[in-house]
Amino acid sequence: MTDWQDIQHWAGVTADGIPGPATARAIKAKAGIGDTIVVEAPVEAHTDLTARAVLEIAEHEGVVLEAYKDSVGVWTWGVGVTSNSGHSVSRYRDNPSTMTNAMAVYIWLLREKYLPAVLWAFKDRPLAEHELAAALSFHWNTGAIGRADWVKKVLAGDTEGARASFMNWRSPAEIIPRRRAERDLFFDGKWTSDGIVPVYGVAKPSYSPRGATLVDIRPALAEALR
Repeated sequence: MTDWQDIQHWAGVTADGIPGPATARAIKAKAGIGDTIVVEAPVEAHTDLTARAVLEIAEHEGVVLEAYKDSVGVWTWGVGVTSNSGHSVSRYRDNPSTMTNAMAVYIWLLREKYLPAVLWAFKDRPLAEHELAAALSFHWNTGAIGRADWVKKVLAGDTEGARASFMNWRSPAEIIPRRRAERDLFFDGKWTSDGIVPVYGVAKPSYSPRGATLVDIRPALAEALR
């Protein structure tokens, strides 16, 4: 018996030793495969910040180089940083910082206080760059990565449920465009940042943000990441 006859016998077709379409179909059926075999590339796991991820979050937040009062009166500076972070922002009242310093503090906080929580929340599941960026943006804004239902559904393999649950975090209403962008980045890999970020001034004596100017922060970010 020839090798092909052995294979045909195993596949359950006439063992004539002549391979043809019937033999090919029988082999695929026996092996439990379809006409096309798709091999998915493994996810390149990201466990640290990338410039692209940092820029994506900054575009959502905007930058203010001088201390200001946010919508509820909390002194804030840089990329949404408050003194509760461990970095006192009172030093920037009437004393604007450089963009490089703002980026350096922002990166330090992301890496030391936000990145570990995101990696822990996803357990052993590897995160692609776009997934890590979206999850970091969500956590920077909400502080809720450890209790978000959408994360639990991702871990359970319920992608559609996770996509829907992502939009449960939609309050206040003005946050909805950001949440949609984060959702689309995590699940579809749709990036939005081009490195051009709104940088606000500070109105006085109210110390509220005013008048955004679009600024390319990529040079300052590159300097801070060195």
